[in-house]
Amino acid sequence: MSHPDPYGNTESRGWDRPAAPALPWPDTDLEPGPWRPGPAAHTHPAEPDTYARPGAGPDTYAAPDTYAGPYPTTSRHHDGPGRYDGPPAGDRARPDGPEHDGPWAEPARDGDYPTAQIAPVRDESTDQIPAVRDEPALTPEPSTGRRGPGRRRASAERPPTTAPTTSRAGRNLPAAIGVGVALGAAVVVPLFFFMPAFLAVLAAAVGIGIWEMARAVRRSGAHPPLAPLVAGGVITVGLAWYAGPDALCLGLLVTVLGTMIWRLGDGPGNYQRDLTAATLIAVYVPFLAGFAAMLAAAPDDGHLRVLVTLAAVVLSDTGGYAAGVSFGKRPMAPTISPKKSWEGFAGSVAAAAAGSAALLWALFDVAPWWGALFGMAISVSAVLGDLAESMIKRDLGVKDMSNLLPGHGGLMDRLDSILFAVPVAYLLLAVFVPVVN
Repeated sequence: MSHPDPYGNTESRGWDRPAAPALPWPDTDLEPGPWRPGPAAHTHPAEPDTYARPGAGPDTYAAPDTYAGPYPTTSRHHDGPGRYDGPPAGDRARPDGPEHDGPWAEPARDGDYPTAQIAPVRDESTDQIPAVRDEPALTPEPSTGRRGPGRRRASAERPPTTAPTTSRAGRNLPAAIGVGVALGAAVVVPLFFFMPAFLAVLAAAVGIGIWEMARAVRRSGAHPPLAPLVAGGVITVGLAWYAGPDALCLGLLVTVLGTMIWRLGDGPGNYQRDLTAATLIAVYVPFLAGFAAMLAAAPDDGHLRVLVTLAAVVLSDTGGYAAGVSFGKRPMAPTISPKKSWEGFAGSVAAAAAGSAALLWALFDVAPWWGALFGMAISVSAVLGDLAESMIKRDLGVKDMSNLLPGHGGLMDRLDSILFAVPVAYLLLAVFVPVVN
């Protein structure tokens, strides 16, 4: 069967051929030869077609390699770029003619065209690009008199809502002052009117402090048992109230041993870490608070001893805050408490020394220089206590022990200075004002 001539001739081209013997085609595994620049059209010499038509002599059809159409002449049956050797046995020969776009045209492949034939990229002129026009300003839509949901508009009768202002020290100053006055009243009123109520207030403060500390140390993975710590802390304060320093040490020992026994019920996992955290809490909160109970338990003037100690701590805190805000420039411990400055520390020591000198001379008839020494020692210990708690919070990654007290954080954020100050006050007052039994 003969196919019609795709070029419009009525004569049959006779494409049906018997299978030709295998010819020495180039190895398909070889890579094409190196490309050599040349003219736009490849000019390899034509090779005669070795296919023989049925009943005819050698075909004079030659495949001149002068194809310059849009399709490349390379294929998987070539010796190099631009050379076509004909199809293998059993395939159809490609029709000649540069204008052919039929199904025999081979797709273009990467690397078939030499780069010399690619037109250079020209820089387009920007003169013909239209200029960007300024859009007209949007006119605001007239108000309908109704506000959208969730919006609050200020007016003459309704001022805009503002966030609560904080001081330079980072506190909400009005809330801090109000809470401080309330805490002072809760301590001073029972101290002067009903001493057992002061013991109850002290025991409640110890219980809350233990809860805040146990809650904070859980961030480090430790889980100290809360029940034996709270019970042991209250017992420690009560023993110090009734029996003095020896009972205070006994209460600490009972608290630690009770915590060890209680923790055995949770298994051996993290036992050492939990017990270490529990011991830290037992020493830091109830043991140090027991010195406040021993100060209050002094006969005849126990309430005055507690009063001068608390006054020295308050004066130290207030003087340090005022001096630090006004003159603080050189940080005291930037890695622990960046807001504390040496100027603030000087203000703390000066305020506590001056106030304690006047108070001890007026209440206990102690020489002013001894009172000033007492105030300076209380101020230094209070600042160290504040830094110690700041270091613990830095290590645990918390800002405050809790948010129980507005403007202050947690109760331990207020007790940190007092807990370090009461042991120093107990020892110094035992020397300056001996207890008369």
